Amino acid sequence: MSSPYQRFAYHTFGCKVNFADSCMIARSLIEKGLTEVSIDQDAEIYVLNTCSVTEKADQKAKSLIKKLYKRSPNSKIIVTGCYAQLKPEKIKIIPGVSTVINTENKFNIDAYINDNKEDVNYFENSIDKVEDFDISYSINERTRAFIKVQDGCDYVCSYCTIPKARGKSRSGTINSIVLNIQNIIKSGINEIILSGINVGDFGQENNESLLDLLVAIERIENLKRYRISSIEPNLLDDSIIKLISKSKKAVPHLHIPLQSGSNKILKCMKRRYTVEDYEKLIKKLHNNIPNICIGVDVIVGYPSENEQDFIRTYNYLNEIEVSYFHIFSYSDRQNTFSYKLKPKIKNETKAYRRKLLQKLSKEKYNKFVSNNLNQTREVLFENYNDGYIDGLTDNYIRVYANGSRKLINKIKNVKILKNEIDVYGELVDY
Repeated sequence: MSSPYQRFAYHTFGCKVNFADSCMIARSLIEKGLTEVSIDQDAEIYVLNTCSVTEKADQKAKSLIKKLYKRSPNSKIIVTGCYAQLKPEKIKIIPGVSTVINTENKFNIDAYINDNKEDVNYFENSIDKVEDFDISYSINERTRAFIKVQDGCDYVCSYCTIPKARGKSRSGTINSIVLNIQNIIKSGINEIILSGINVGDFGQENNESLLDLLVAIERIENLKRYRISSIEPNLLDDSIIKLISKSKKAVPHLHIPLQSGSNKILKCMKRRYTVEDYEKLIKKLHNNIPNICIGVDVIVGYPSENEQDFIRTYNYLNEIEVSYFHIFSYSDRQNTFSYKLKPKIKNETKAYRRKLLQKLSKEKYNKFVSNNLNQTREVLFENYNDGYIDGLTDNYIRVYANGSRKLINKIKNVKILKNEIDVYGELVDY
Protein backbone atom coordinates (compact mmCIF):
# COMPACT_ATOMS: atom_id res chain seq x y z
CA MET A 1 0.00 0.00 0.00
CA SER A 2 1.47 3.35 -1.03
CA SER A 3 0.51 5.60 1.83
CA PRO A 4 1.92 8.67 3.58
CA TYR A 5 0.66 7.20 6.84
CA GLN A 6 2.90 5.01 8.94
CA ARG A 7 1.43 4.82 12.43
CA PHE A 8 -2.07 4.32 13.73
CA ALA A 9 -3.69 4.01 17.13
CA TYR A 10 -7.17 2.92 18.09
CA HIS A 11 -9.46 3.20 21.07
CA THR A 12 -12.55 1.16 21.84
CA PHE A 13 -15.57 2.35 23.77
CA GLY A 14 -18.25 0.03 25.12
CA CYS A 15 -18.79 -3.69 24.84
CA LYS A 16 -16.62 -6.70 24.08
CA VAL A 17 -18.21 -6.96 20.63
CA ASN A 18 -16.76 -3.53 19.87
CA PHE A 19 -13.44 -4.68 21.29
CA ALA A 20 -13.38 -7.68 18.95
CA ASP A 21 -14.30 -5.44 16.00
CA SER A 22 -11.51 -2.99 16.86
CA CYS A 23 -8.94 -5.76 16.97
CA MET A 24 -10.07 -6.92 13.53
CA ILE A 25 -9.75 -3.37 12.16
CA ALA A 26 -6.28 -3.06 13.68
CA ARG A 27 -5.11 -6.32 12.10
CA SER A 28 -6.34 -5.15 8.69
CA LEU A 29 -4.33 -1.92 8.99
CA ILE A 30 -1.22 -3.81 10.08
CA GLU A 31 -1.62 -6.08 7.05
CA LYS A 32 -1.63 -2.91 4.90
CA GLY A 33 1.75 -1.96 6.29
CA LEU A 34 0.87 0.46 9.09
CA THR A 35 2.41 0.25 12.55
CA GLU A 36 0.21 0.16 15.63
CA VAL A 37 1.05 2.47 18.54
CA SER A 38 -0.72 3.35 21.78
CA ILE A 39 -3.53 5.91 21.73
CA ASP A 40 -1.31 8.02 24.00
CA GLN A 41 1.39 8.20 21.36
CA ASP A 42 1.69 10.33 18.25
CA ALA A 43 0.17 8.76 15.15
CA GLU A 44 -0.91 9.86 11.69
CA ILE A 45 -4.24 8.04 12.09
CA TYR A 46 -6.51 7.58 15.10
CA VAL A 47 -9.44 5.17 14.87
CA LEU A 48 -12.21 5.50 17.47
CA ASN A 49 -14.73 2.67 17.69
CA THR A 50 -17.58 4.27 19.59
CA CYS A 51 -20.46 3.22 21.82
CA SER A 52 -23.78 5.02 22.23
CA VAL A 53 -25.55 3.06 24.94
CA THR A 54 -25.74 6.20 27.13
CA GLU A 55 -25.27 9.95 26.75
CA LYS A 56 -22.10 9.54 28.82
CA ALA A 57 -20.70 7.20 26.16
CA ASP A 58 -21.26 9.88 23.50
CA GLN A 59 -19.55 12.48 25.66
CA LYS A 60 -16.52 10.24 26.23
CA ALA A 61 -16.05 9.93 22.46
CA LYS A 62 -16.34 13.70 21.95
CA SER A 63 -13.86 14.32 24.74
CA LEU A 64 -11.26 11.98 23.24
CA ILE A 65 -11.70 13.51 19.77
CA LYS A 66 -11.03 16.98 21.18
CA LYS A 67 -8.01 15.72 23.13
CA LEU A 68 -6.48 14.04 20.08
CA TYR A 69 -7.11 17.03 17.84
CA LYS A 70 -5.48 19.38 20.32
CA ARG A 71 -2.45 17.12 20.62
CA SER A 72 -2.15 16.13 16.96
CA PRO A 73 -4.01 18.67 14.77
CA ASN A 74 -2.58 17.26 11.53
CA SER A 75 -3.57 13.64 12.20
CA LYS A 76 -6.59 11.90 10.74
CA ILE A 77 -9.31 11.02 13.22
CA ILE A 78 -11.63 8.29 11.94
CA VAL A 79 -14.81 7.62 13.91
CA THR A 80 -16.87 4.46 13.56
CA GLY A 81 -19.10 2.32 15.79
CA CYS A 82 -22.58 2.82 17.22
CA TYR A 83 -22.31 6.57 17.85
CA ALA A 84 -21.11 7.05 14.27
CA GLN A 85 -24.06 5.06 12.93
CA LEU A 86 -26.65 6.87 15.04
CA LYS A 87 -25.42 10.47 14.88
CA PRO A 88 -22.94 10.89 12.02
CA GLU A 89 -24.07 14.46 11.31
CA LYS A 90 -23.16 15.49 14.87
CA ILE A 91 -19.77 13.82 14.74
CA LYS A 92 -18.70 15.24 11.39
CA ILE A 93 -18.83 18.82 12.70
CA ILE A 94 -16.50 18.10 15.63
CA PRO A 95 -13.16 19.79 14.88
CA GLY A 96 -10.51 17.25 13.93
CA VAL A 97 -12.79 14.53 12.56
CA SER A 98 -11.77 13.52 9.05
CA THR A 99 -13.96 10.50 8.41
CA VAL A 100 -17.20 9.09 9.85
CA ILE A 101 -17.78 5.46 8.90
CA ASN A 102 -21.05 3.61 9.39
CA THR A 103 -21.67 0.05 10.56
CA GLU A 104 -21.73 -1.39 7.04
CA ASN A 105 -18.26 -0.07 6.16
CA LYS A 106 -16.57 -0.48 9.55
CA PHE A 107 -14.16 -3.14 8.30
CA ASN A 108 -13.15 -1.17 5.20
CA ILE A 109 -11.39 1.66 7.00
CA ASP A 110 -8.19 1.08 5.04
CA ALA A 111 -10.05 2.14 1.88
CA TYR A 112 -10.56 5.66 3.24
CA ILE A 113 -7.31 6.55 4.96
CA ASN A 114 -5.56 7.87 1.83
CA ASP A 115 -8.34 10.28 0.88
CA ASN A 116 -6.95 13.77 1.35
CA LYS A 117 -10.22 15.67 0.92
CA GLU A 118 -10.47 18.74 3.10
CA ASP A 119 -14.15 18.07 3.74
CA VAL A 120 -15.13 15.36 6.19
CA ASN A 121 -15.76 11.99 4.54
CA TYR A 122 -19.21 11.09 5.68
CA PHE A 123 -20.88 7.74 5.11
CA GLU A 124 -24.50 7.22 5.98
CA ASN A 125 -26.72 4.23 5.28
CA SER A 126 -29.97 2.66 6.36
CA ILE A 127 -29.14 0.17 9.10
CA ASP A 128 -32.18 -1.88 8.08
CA LYS A 129 -30.36 -2.84 4.87
CA VAL A 130 -27.26 -4.21 6.58
CA GLU A 131 -27.29 -7.99 6.17
CA ASP A 132 -23.66 -9.07 6.07
CA PHE A 133 -21.97 -10.55 9.11
CA ASP A 134 -18.25 -10.19 9.70
CA ILE A 135 -16.62 -12.48 12.24
CA SER A 136 -14.17 -10.57 14.40
CA TYR A 137 -12.01 -11.60 17.30
CA SER A 138 -9.39 -10.28 19.69
CA ILE A 139 -6.14 -11.96 20.62
CA ASN A 140 -4.62 -8.93 22.35
CA GLU A 141 -4.98 -10.36 25.84
CA ARG A 142 -2.61 -13.24 25.01
CA THR A 143 -4.46 -15.77 27.15
CA ARG A 144 -8.13 -15.17 26.29
CA ALA A 145 -9.85 -14.19 23.04
CA PHE A 146 -13.25 -12.63 22.42
CA ILE A 147 -14.90 -13.84 19.24
CA LYS A 148 -18.00 -12.20 17.81
CA VAL A 149 -20.40 -14.95 16.74
CA GLN A 150 -23.53 -12.78 16.42
CA ASP A 151 -24.35 -9.13 15.81
CA GLY A 152 -27.43 -6.90 15.87
CA CYS A 153 -30.73 -7.44 17.68
CA ASP A 154 -34.38 -7.96 16.75
CA TYR A 155 -35.66 -7.04 20.21
CA VAL A 156 -37.38 -3.72 20.85
CA CYS A 157 -36.48 -2.96 24.46
CA SER A 158 -37.88 0.47 25.16
CA TYR A 159 -34.62 2.13 26.23
CA CYS A 160 -32.22 0.65 23.70
CA THR A 161 -30.73 2.06 20.49
CA ILE A 162 -28.66 -1.00 19.60
CA PRO A 163 -31.01 -2.28 16.84
CA LYS A 164 -30.74 1.18 15.21
CA ALA A 165 -26.96 1.18 15.61
CA ARG A 166 -26.07 -2.40 14.69
CA GLY A 167 -29.04 -3.62 12.67
CA LYS A 168 -31.00 -6.83 12.70
CA SER A 169 -29.79 -10.03 14.32
CA ARG A 170 -27.36 -11.96 12.15
CA SER A 171 -24.68 -14.56 12.77
CA GLY A 172 -21.74 -16.36 11.34
CA THR A 173 -22.13 -19.98 10.32
CA ILE A 174 -21.01 -22.68 12.72
CA ASN A 175 -18.40 -23.91 10.25
CA SER A 176 -16.83 -20.47 9.84
CA ILE A 177 -16.79 -19.85 13.60
CA VAL A 178 -15.19 -23.22 14.32
CA LEU A 179 -12.49 -22.50 11.72
CA ASN A 180 -11.77 -19.13 13.32
CA ILE A 181 -11.60 -20.64 16.80
CA GLN A 182 -9.17 -23.27 15.54
CA ASN A 183 -6.96 -20.49 14.14
CA ILE A 184 -7.17 -18.57 17.42
CA ILE A 185 -6.08 -21.67 19.36
CA LYS A 186 -3.04 -22.04 17.09
CA SER A 187 -1.88 -18.62 18.33
CA GLY A 188 -1.69 -20.02 21.87
CA ILE A 189 -4.98 -18.77 23.30
CA ASN A 190 -6.44 -21.00 26.03
CA GLU A 191 -9.87 -19.45 26.57
CA ILE A 192 -12.53 -18.33 24.09
CA ILE A 193 -15.34 -15.92 25.02
CA LEU A 194 -18.35 -16.11 22.72
CA SER A 195 -19.59 -12.55 22.23
CA GLY A 196 -22.51 -10.90 20.51
CA ILE A 197 -25.24 -8.33 20.92
CA ASN A 198 -27.82 -11.06 21.51
CA VAL A 199 -25.85 -14.31 21.59
CA GLY A 200 -28.88 -16.44 22.44
CA ASP A 201 -30.38 -15.49 19.07
CA PHE A 202 -27.46 -17.09 17.27
CA GLY A 203 -28.02 -18.86 13.95
CA GLN A 204 -31.67 -18.18 13.26
CA GLU A 205 -31.08 -17.08 9.64
CA ASN A 206 -28.89 -20.15 8.99
CA ASN A 207 -31.27 -22.70 10.52
CA GLU A 208 -28.72 -23.16 13.30
CA SER A 209 -28.88 -22.44 17.02
CA LEU A 210 -26.65 -21.51 19.93
CA LEU A 211 -26.93 -25.09 21.18
CA ASP A 212 -25.72 -26.35 17.79
CA LEU A 213 -22.75 -23.99 18.03
CA LEU A 214 -21.86 -25.10 21.55
CA VAL A 215 -22.00 -28.76 20.54
CA ALA A 216 -19.61 -28.01 17.67
CA ILE A 217 -17.26 -26.05 19.93
CA GLU A 218 -17.19 -28.95 22.40
CA ARG A 219 -15.61 -31.06 19.65
CA ILE A 220 -12.72 -28.67 18.92
CA GLU A 221 -9.44 -30.33 19.81
CA ASN A 222 -6.96 -28.42 21.98
CA LEU A 223 -9.60 -25.92 23.15
CA LYS A 224 -9.13 -25.72 26.90
CA ARG A 225 -12.19 -23.71 27.90
CA TYR A 226 -14.83 -21.26 26.68
CA ARG A 227 -17.49 -19.04 28.19
CA ILE A 228 -20.58 -17.20 26.95
CA SER A 229 -20.22 -13.46 27.44
CA SER A 230 -23.89 -12.59 28.06
CA ILE A 231 -27.24 -14.20 27.30
CA GLU A 232 -30.84 -13.09 27.63
CA PRO A 233 -32.73 -15.05 30.33
CA ASN A 234 -35.54 -16.06 27.98
CA LEU A 235 -33.01 -17.63 25.59
CA LEU A 236 -31.12 -19.69 28.15
CA ASP A 237 -33.02 -22.94 27.81
CA ASP A 238 -32.72 -26.32 29.51
CA SER A 239 -30.67 -27.87 26.70
CA ILE A 240 -27.94 -25.22 27.03
CA ILE A 241 -27.93 -25.52 30.83
CA LYS A 242 -27.59 -29.29 30.54
CA LEU A 243 -24.68 -28.98 28.11
CA ILE A 244 -22.82 -26.54 30.36
CA SER A 245 -23.43 -28.72 33.41
CA LYS A 246 -21.83 -31.75 31.75
CA SER A 247 -19.10 -29.97 29.78
CA LYS A 248 -15.41 -30.10 30.61
CA LYS A 249 -14.78 -27.02 28.44
CA ALA A 250 -17.70 -24.66 29.17
CA VAL A 251 -16.97 -22.78 32.38
CA PRO A 252 -19.51 -22.28 35.22
CA HIS A 253 -20.02 -18.56 34.63
CA LEU A 254 -22.91 -16.74 32.94
CA HIS A 255 -23.89 -13.10 32.65
CA ILE A 256 -27.68 -12.77 32.50
CA PRO A 257 -29.31 -9.31 32.18
CA LEU A 258 -32.16 -8.55 34.58
CA GLN A 259 -32.52 -4.72 34.33
CA SER A 260 -35.17 -4.41 37.05
CA GLY A 261 -36.64 -6.36 39.95
CA SER A 262 -40.06 -4.78 39.35
CA ASN A 263 -42.49 -6.47 36.97
CA LYS A 264 -44.09 -3.10 36.29
CA ILE A 265 -40.78 -1.70 35.05
CA LEU A 266 -39.85 -4.88 33.15
CA LYS A 267 -43.14 -4.69 31.26
CA CYS A 268 -42.60 -1.02 30.44
CA MET A 269 -39.07 -1.85 29.28
CA LYS A 270 -40.59 -4.47 26.94
CA ARG A 271 -38.44 -7.19 28.42
CA ARG A 272 -39.49 -10.77 27.69
CA TYR A 273 -39.70 -12.27 31.17
CA THR A 274 -40.95 -11.58 34.69
CA VAL A 275 -39.04 -11.57 37.97
CA GLU A 276 -40.66 -14.95 38.70
CA ASP A 277 -39.25 -16.35 35.42
CA TYR A 278 -35.82 -14.99 36.24
CA GLU A 279 -35.80 -16.43 39.74
CA LYS A 280 -36.78 -19.88 38.45
CA LEU A 281 -33.89 -19.71 36.00
CA ILE A 282 -31.36 -18.77 38.70
CA LYS A 283 -32.51 -21.65 40.91
CA LYS A 284 -32.31 -24.06 37.99
CA LEU A 285 -28.75 -22.99 37.23
CA HIS A 286 -27.63 -23.54 40.81
CA ASN A 287 -29.35 -26.93 40.93
CA ASN A 288 -27.49 -28.04 37.81
CA ILE A 289 -24.15 -26.20 37.95
CA PRO A 290 -22.53 -26.09 41.41
CA ASN A 291 -20.58 -22.93 42.29
CA ILE A 292 -21.70 -21.14 39.14
CA CYS A 293 -20.93 -17.42 39.01
CA ILE A 294 -23.87 -15.35 37.76
CA GLY A 295 -23.47 -11.71 36.75
CA VAL A 296 -26.45 -9.39 36.34
CA ASP A 297 -27.13 -6.18 34.39
CA VAL A 298 -29.35 -3.65 36.21
CA ILE A 299 -30.66 -0.25 35.14
CA VAL A 300 -31.54 2.33 37.79
CA GLY A 301 -33.65 5.43 37.24
CA TYR A 302 -35.82 4.24 34.36
CA PRO A 303 -38.66 6.76 33.81
CA SER A 304 -41.48 6.16 36.33
CA GLU A 305 -39.25 3.97 38.54
CA ASN A 306 -40.53 5.14 41.90
CA GLU A 307 -39.05 4.37 45.29
CA GLN A 308 -41.16 1.23 45.70
CA ASP A 309 -39.95 -0.10 42.35
CA PHE A 310 -36.33 0.46 43.35
CA ILE A 311 -36.84 -1.15 46.76
CA ARG A 312 -38.35 -4.18 45.00
CA THR A 313 -35.26 -4.35 42.79
CA TYR A 314 -32.89 -4.00 45.74
CA ASN A 315 -34.67 -6.64 47.84
CA TYR A 316 -35.00 -8.98 44.89
CA LEU A 317 -31.28 -8.81 44.08
CA ASN A 318 -30.46 -9.24 47.74
CA GLU A 319 -32.52 -12.42 47.93
CA ILE A 320 -31.67 -14.28 44.73
CA GLU A 321 -28.39 -16.18 44.43
CA VAL A 322 -26.39 -14.06 41.98
CA SER A 323 -22.73 -13.07 42.28
CA TYR A 324 -22.25 -9.48 41.09
CA PHE A 325 -24.00 -6.65 39.20
CA HIS A 326 -23.18 -4.34 36.33
CA ILE A 327 -25.20 -1.23 37.17
CA PHE A 328 -26.22 1.40 34.63
CA SER A 329 -27.93 4.72 35.25
CA TYR A 330 -30.76 5.14 32.77
CA SER A 331 -29.91 7.57 29.98
CA ASP A 332 -32.45 9.07 27.58
CA ARG A 333 -31.81 8.00 23.99
CA GLN A 334 -33.60 9.70 21.12
CA ASN A 335 -35.87 7.54 18.95
CA THR A 336 -36.63 5.12 21.76
CA PHE A 337 -39.99 4.47 23.40
CA SER A 338 -38.74 5.47 26.85
CA TYR A 339 -37.46 8.84 25.60
CA LYS A 340 -40.99 10.27 25.84
CA LEU A 341 -41.89 8.58 29.12
CA LYS A 342 -42.44 10.60 32.29
CA PRO A 343 -41.77 11.26 35.06
CA LYS A 344 -38.02 11.40 34.58
CA ILE A 345 -35.87 10.45 37.56
CA LYS A 346 -33.46 13.07 38.89
CA ASN A 347 -29.76 12.46 38.36
CA GLU A 348 -29.03 12.62 42.07
CA THR A 349 -31.69 9.97 42.71
CA LYS A 350 -30.18 7.72 40.06
CA ALA A 351 -26.72 8.23 41.55
CA TYR A 352 -27.98 7.34 45.02
CA ARG A 353 -29.72 4.18 43.82
CA ARG A 354 -26.67 3.15 41.86
CA LYS A 355 -24.45 3.63 44.91
CA LEU A 356 -26.72 1.41 47.00
CA LEU A 357 -26.61 -1.36 44.39
CA GLN A 358 -22.85 -1.05 44.02
CA LYS A 359 -22.50 -1.66 47.75
CA LEU A 360 -24.85 -4.64 47.56
CA SER A 361 -22.97 -6.02 44.56
CA LYS A 362 -19.73 -5.95 46.52
CA GLU A 363 -21.42 -7.77 49.40
CA LYS A 364 -22.84 -10.41 47.03
CA TYR A 365 -19.47 -10.95 45.38
CA ASN A 366 -17.68 -11.30 48.72
CA LYS A 367 -20.24 -13.87 49.78
CA PHE A 368 -19.73 -15.75 46.52
CA VAL A 369 -15.96 -15.77 47.02
CA SER A 370 -16.35 -16.87 50.63
CA ASN A 371 -18.43 -19.82 49.44
CA ASN A 372 -15.43 -20.84 47.33
CA LEU A 373 -12.83 -20.64 50.09
CA ASN A 374 -10.81 -23.84 50.59
CA GLN A 375 -11.96 -25.11 47.20
CA THR A 376 -9.55 -25.95 44.42
CA ARG A 377 -10.40 -24.28 41.11
CA GLU A 378 -8.71 -24.13 37.73
CA VAL A 379 -7.07 -20.74 37.12
CA LEU A 380 -5.87 -19.41 33.77
CA PHE A 381 -2.99 -17.12 34.73
CA GLU A 382 -2.74 -13.83 32.86
CA ASN A 383 -0.34 -11.48 34.66
CA TYR A 384 2.86 -11.42 36.69
CA ASN A 385 3.92 -8.69 39.10
CA ASP A 386 6.56 -8.73 41.81
CA GLY A 387 6.44 -12.43 42.65
CA TYR A 388 2.68 -12.84 42.19
CA ILE A 389 0.72 -14.24 39.30
CA ASP A 390 -3.00 -13.69 38.85
CA GLY A 391 -5.79 -14.99 36.67
CA LEU A 392 -9.41 -16.04 36.55
CA THR A 393 -10.87 -19.21 37.95
CA ASP A 394 -13.29 -21.10 35.76
CA ASN A 395 -16.09 -19.47 37.78
CA TYR A 396 -14.72 -15.96 37.34
CA ILE A 397 -12.85 -15.16 40.54
CA ARG A 398 -9.59 -13.27 40.08
CA VAL A 399 -7.02 -15.05 42.23
CA TYR A 400 -3.44 -14.08 43.16
CA ALA A 401 -0.79 -16.62 44.06
CA ASN A 402 2.97 -16.82 44.51
CA GLY A 403 4.45 -17.89 41.23
CA SER A 404 6.74 -17.12 38.32
CA ARG A 405 6.23 -15.43 34.98
CA LYS A 406 6.49 -18.77 33.19
CA LEU A 407 3.00 -19.67 34.47
CA ILE A 408 1.32 -16.99 32.33
CA ASN A 409 -1.16 -18.62 29.92
CA LYS A 410 -1.09 -21.86 31.91
CA ILE A 411 -4.18 -23.38 33.54
CA LYS A 412 -3.32 -24.61 37.02
CA ASN A 413 -5.20 -25.89 40.05
CA VAL A 414 -5.28 -23.32 42.83
CA LYS A 415 -6.71 -23.67 46.33
CA ILE A 416 -8.52 -20.46 47.30
CA LEU A 417 -7.40 -19.49 50.79
CA LYS A 418 -8.07 -15.82 51.57
CA ASN A 419 -10.57 -13.12 50.61
CA GLU A 420 -9.03 -9.80 51.58
CA ILE A 421 -8.70 -6.71 49.35
CA ASP A 422 -7.73 -9.27 46.70
CA VAL A 423 -8.40 -13.01 46.65
CA TYR A 424 -5.34 -15.16 47.35
CA GLY A 425 -4.71 -18.81 46.71
CA GLU A 426 -2.01 -21.45 46.66
CA LEU A 427 -0.86 -23.43 43.67
CA VAL A 428 -1.73 -27.10 44.03
CA ASP A 429 0.28 -28.18 41.00
CA TYR A 430 3.02 -26.63 38.91
